[in-house]
Amino acid sequence: MILVLWDIDRTLVYTGDIDRRVYRETFTSVVGRSPTALPARGTGVTMPLAVRELLRANGVAEERVGTLAARIVATLPECLASHRELLATDGMVMPGAVNALAAVQEAEHLIPTVVTGNLRRNAETKLSALGLISYLDISIGGYASDDPIRPALVRIAQDRVAAKHGGRFRRDNTVIVGDSLEDVRTGLEGGANVIAIASVTTSQHQLLAAGADHVLPHLTSPRLPHYSAASTRLGPPKG
Repeated sequence: MILVLWDIDRTLVYTGDIDRRVYRETFTSVVGRSPTALPARGTGVTMPLAVRELLRANGVAEERVGTLAARIVATLPECLASHRELLATDGMVMPGAVNALAAVQEAEHLIPTVVTGNLRRNAETKLSALGLISYLDISIGGYASDDPIRPALVRIAQDRVAAKHGGRFRRDNTVIVGDSLEDVRTGLEGGANVIAIASVTTSQHQLLAAGADHVLPHLTSPRLPHYSAASTRLGPPKG
Protein backbone atom coordinates (compact mmCIF):
# COMPACT_ATOMS: atom_id res chain seq x y z
CA MET A 1 0.00 0.00 0.00
CA ILE A 2 1.16 3.51 -0.82
CA LEU A 3 0.04 6.60 1.06
CA VAL A 4 -0.60 9.57 -1.22
CA LEU A 5 -0.63 12.91 0.60
CA TRP A 6 -2.20 15.70 -1.43
CA ASP A 7 -1.51 19.34 -0.74
CA ILE A 8 -4.65 21.46 -1.21
CA ASP A 9 -4.02 25.11 -2.11
CA ARG A 10 -2.62 25.68 -5.63
CA THR A 11 -2.29 21.91 -6.08
CA LEU A 12 -5.95 20.84 -6.02
CA VAL A 13 -7.76 24.15 -5.68
CA TYR A 14 -7.18 27.87 -6.05
CA THR A 15 -9.22 30.18 -3.85
CA GLY A 16 -7.76 33.53 -4.87
CA ASP A 17 -7.79 36.11 -2.09
CA ILE A 18 -10.39 34.37 0.07
CA ASP A 19 -7.84 33.17 2.65
CA ARG A 20 -6.36 36.67 2.81
CA ARG A 21 -9.86 38.07 3.28
CA VAL A 22 -10.38 35.65 6.17
CA TYR A 23 -7.06 36.67 7.74
CA ARG A 24 -8.07 40.31 7.42
CA GLU A 25 -11.49 39.78 8.97
CA THR A 26 -10.27 37.65 11.87
CA PHE A 27 -7.37 39.99 12.62
CA THR A 28 -9.74 42.96 12.67
CA SER A 29 -12.20 41.15 14.91
CA VAL A 30 -9.59 40.02 17.46
CA VAL A 31 -7.10 42.91 17.43
CA GLY A 32 -9.63 45.71 16.92
CA ARG A 33 -8.03 47.34 13.87
CA SER A 34 -7.49 46.47 10.24
CA PRO A 35 -4.14 44.96 9.22
CA THR A 36 -1.92 46.87 6.83
CA ALA A 37 0.06 43.76 5.82
CA LEU A 38 -1.20 40.25 5.02
CA PRO A 39 0.55 36.85 4.72
CA ALA A 40 2.38 36.20 1.47
CA ARG A 41 0.60 34.11 -1.16
CA GLY A 42 1.50 30.54 -2.06
CA THR A 43 4.19 29.89 0.56
CA GLY A 44 2.65 26.72 2.04
CA VAL A 45 3.27 27.97 5.59
CA THR A 46 0.77 26.55 8.08
CA MET A 47 -2.09 28.77 9.19
CA PRO A 48 -0.94 29.05 12.86
CA LEU A 49 2.52 30.24 11.74
CA ALA A 50 1.00 32.57 9.13
CA VAL A 51 -1.15 34.15 11.85
CA ARG A 52 1.91 34.82 14.00
CA GLU A 53 3.64 36.41 11.01
CA LEU A 54 0.51 38.47 10.40
CA LEU A 55 0.52 39.80 13.96
CA ARG A 56 4.23 40.65 13.95
CA ALA A 57 4.02 42.30 10.51
CA ASN A 58 1.30 44.55 11.86
CA GLY A 59 3.21 45.75 14.88
CA VAL A 60 1.63 43.62 17.60
CA ALA A 61 3.87 43.43 20.66
CA GLU A 62 5.65 40.08 20.96
CA GLU A 63 4.25 39.40 24.41
CA ARG A 64 0.73 39.51 22.96
CA VAL A 65 1.39 37.39 19.86
CA GLY A 66 0.79 33.98 21.44
CA THR A 67 -2.54 34.86 23.03
CA LEU A 68 -3.89 36.77 20.04
CA ALA A 69 -2.69 34.11 17.59
CA ALA A 70 -4.60 31.42 19.49
CA ARG A 71 -7.76 33.53 19.38
CA ILE A 72 -7.43 34.22 15.64
CA VAL A 73 -6.71 30.57 14.82
CA ALA A 74 -9.81 29.54 16.77
CA THR A 75 -11.98 31.85 14.66
CA LEU A 76 -10.52 31.03 11.22
CA PRO A 77 -12.71 27.96 10.49
CA GLU A 78 -16.00 29.72 11.23
CA CYS A 79 -14.96 32.77 9.25
CA LEU A 80 -14.02 30.70 6.21
CA ALA A 81 -17.24 28.70 6.47
CA SER A 82 -19.19 31.96 6.31
CA HIS A 83 -17.68 32.43 2.82
CA ARG A 84 -18.58 28.98 1.54
CA GLU A 85 -20.72 30.38 -1.29
CA LEU A 86 -17.86 32.65 -2.33
CA LEU A 87 -15.51 29.65 -2.37
CA ALA A 88 -17.91 27.78 -4.62
CA THR A 89 -18.33 30.67 -7.05
CA ASP A 90 -14.90 32.33 -7.03
CA GLY A 91 -12.70 29.34 -6.19
CA MET A 92 -11.56 26.92 -8.86
CA VAL A 93 -10.42 23.32 -9.13
CA MET A 94 -6.92 23.19 -10.62
CA PRO A 95 -6.67 21.75 -14.16
CA GLY A 96 -6.24 17.98 -14.08
CA ALA A 97 -7.02 17.69 -10.36
CA VAL A 98 -10.26 15.73 -10.71
CA ASN A 99 -8.77 13.16 -13.10
CA ALA A 100 -5.65 12.74 -10.97
CA LEU A 101 -7.67 12.39 -7.77
CA ALA A 102 -10.00 9.89 -9.38
CA ALA A 103 -7.09 7.80 -10.69
CA VAL A 104 -5.49 7.63 -7.25
CA GLN A 105 -8.78 6.85 -5.55
CA GLU A 106 -9.55 4.02 -7.98
CA ALA A 107 -6.17 2.31 -7.57
CA GLU A 108 -6.57 -0.38 -4.89
CA HIS A 109 -3.00 -0.05 -3.63
CA LEU A 110 -3.09 3.76 -3.19
CA ILE A 111 -4.51 5.46 -0.10
CA PRO A 112 -5.36 9.13 -0.77
CA THR A 113 -5.56 11.80 1.91
CA VAL A 114 -4.08 15.25 2.54
CA VAL A 115 -1.17 16.93 4.31
CA THR A 116 -1.87 20.62 4.39
CA GLY A 117 -1.06 23.91 6.06
CA ASN A 118 -4.82 24.40 6.48
CA LEU A 119 -6.60 23.70 9.72
CA ARG A 120 -8.71 20.57 9.34
CA ARG A 121 -12.04 22.41 9.29
CA ASN A 122 -10.71 24.89 6.73
CA ALA A 123 -9.47 22.02 4.55
CA GLU A 124 -12.86 20.33 4.72
CA THR A 125 -14.66 23.57 3.85
CA LYS A 126 -12.51 24.18 0.77
CA LEU A 127 -12.66 20.61 -0.51
CA SER A 128 -16.39 20.24 0.04
CA ALA A 129 -17.25 23.65 -1.44
CA LEU A 130 -15.35 22.75 -4.61
CA GLY A 131 -16.60 19.17 -4.84
CA LEU A 132 -13.38 17.26 -4.15
CA ILE A 133 -13.83 15.89 -0.65
CA SER A 134 -15.25 12.55 -1.80
CA TYR A 135 -11.93 11.65 -3.46
CA LEU A 136 -10.00 11.72 -0.18
CA ASP A 137 -10.05 10.02 3.19
CA ILE A 138 -10.06 13.15 5.32
CA SER A 139 -9.97 11.19 8.60
CA ILE A 140 -6.35 10.08 8.12
CA GLY A 141 -4.83 13.37 6.93
CA GLY A 142 -2.35 15.69 8.62
CA TYR A 143 -3.45 19.25 9.35
CA ALA A 144 -2.09 22.47 10.81
CA SER A 145 -4.57 21.98 13.64
CA ASP A 146 -2.55 18.85 14.57
CA ASP A 147 0.84 20.59 14.55
CA PRO A 148 1.97 23.98 13.20
CA ILE A 149 5.28 22.46 12.03
CA ARG A 150 4.45 21.06 8.64
CA PRO A 151 6.96 18.17 8.34
CA ALA A 152 5.48 16.71 11.55
CA LEU A 153 2.18 16.23 9.70
CA VAL A 154 3.64 13.45 7.55
CA ARG A 155 4.21 11.21 10.57
CA ILE A 156 0.75 12.09 11.90
CA ALA A 157 -0.85 10.97 8.65
CA GLN A 158 1.34 7.86 8.45
CA ASP A 159 0.34 6.84 11.98
CA ARG A 160 -3.34 7.44 11.24
CA VAL A 161 -3.33 5.38 8.07
CA ALA A 162 -1.41 2.59 9.81
CA ALA A 163 -4.00 2.52 12.59
CA LYS A 164 -6.82 2.31 10.05
CA HIS A 165 -5.30 0.02 7.40
CA GLY A 166 -2.45 -1.73 9.19
CA GLY A 167 1.12 -1.94 7.96
CA ARG A 168 3.99 0.51 8.27
CA PHE A 169 4.26 3.76 6.35
CA ARG A 170 7.64 5.33 5.83
CA ARG A 171 9.40 7.32 3.10
CA ASP A 172 9.52 4.40 0.68
CA ASN A 173 5.72 4.02 0.58
CA THR A 174 4.61 7.62 1.14
CA VAL A 175 4.46 10.39 -1.46
CA ILE A 176 3.44 14.04 -1.24
CA VAL A 177 1.93 15.79 -4.25
CA GLY A 178 2.30 19.56 -3.81
CA ASP A 179 3.29 22.81 -5.45
CA SER A 180 5.40 24.80 -2.99
CA LEU A 181 8.91 24.75 -1.58
CA GLU A 182 7.28 24.06 1.76
CA ASP A 183 5.74 20.88 0.31
CA VAL A 184 9.22 19.76 -0.76
CA ARG A 185 10.67 20.54 2.66
CA THR A 186 7.78 18.70 4.30
CA GLY A 187 8.60 15.56 2.35
CA LEU A 188 12.36 15.76 2.83
CA GLU A 189 12.15 16.40 6.57
CA GLY A 190 8.94 14.54 7.33
CA GLY A 191 9.64 11.28 5.52
CA ALA A 192 7.96 11.18 2.10
CA ASN A 193 8.89 11.27 -1.56
CA VAL A 194 7.76 14.42 -3.36
CA ILE A 195 6.00 14.88 -6.68
CA ALA A 196 5.99 18.64 -7.17
CA ILE A 197 3.64 20.55 -9.44
CA ALA A 198 4.99 23.86 -10.75
CA SER A 199 2.86 26.92 -10.07
CA VAL A 200 2.81 30.64 -10.71
CA THR A 201 4.73 31.21 -7.49
CA THR A 202 7.20 28.29 -7.72
CA SER A 203 8.96 27.19 -10.92
CA GLN A 204 10.02 23.72 -11.98
CA HIS A 205 13.65 24.73 -11.54
CA GLN A 206 13.07 25.94 -7.97
CA LEU A 207 11.25 22.75 -7.02
CA LEU A 208 13.97 20.51 -8.44
CA ALA A 209 16.69 22.56 -6.76
CA ALA A 210 14.84 22.22 -3.45
CA GLY A 211 15.00 18.42 -3.72
CA ALA A 212 11.71 17.25 -5.22
CA ASP A 213 11.91 13.70 -6.57
CA HIS A 214 9.81 14.55 -9.63
CA VAL A 215 8.49 17.85 -10.99
CA LEU A 216 5.59 18.26 -13.40
CA PRO A 217 4.46 21.44 -15.13
CA HIS A 218 0.83 20.75 -14.13
CA LEU A 219 -1.54 17.96 -13.13
CA THR A 220 -2.78 17.61 -16.69
CA SER A 221 0.48 15.87 -17.62
CA PRO A 222 -0.48 12.54 -19.24
CA ARG A 223 0.95 10.54 -16.37
CA LEU A 224 2.37 11.25 -12.97
CA PRO A 225 5.82 9.68 -12.68
CA HIS A 226 6.56 6.04 -11.95
CA TYR A 227 6.49 5.82 -8.19
CA SER A 228 6.10 3.07 -5.68
CA ALA A 229 7.47 -0.15 -4.39
CA ALA A 230 5.14 -1.87 -6.84
CA SER A 231 6.30 0.17 -9.87
CA THR A 232 2.89 1.69 -10.38
CA ARG A 233 1.75 5.08 -11.62
CA LEU A 234 -0.25 7.53 -9.56
CA GLY A 235 -1.88 9.33 -12.45
CA PRO A 236 -4.42 8.52 -15.13
CA PRO A 237 -3.34 6.65 -18.28
CA LYS A 238 -2.71 8.43 -21.55
CA GLY A 239 -5.86 9.34 -23.42
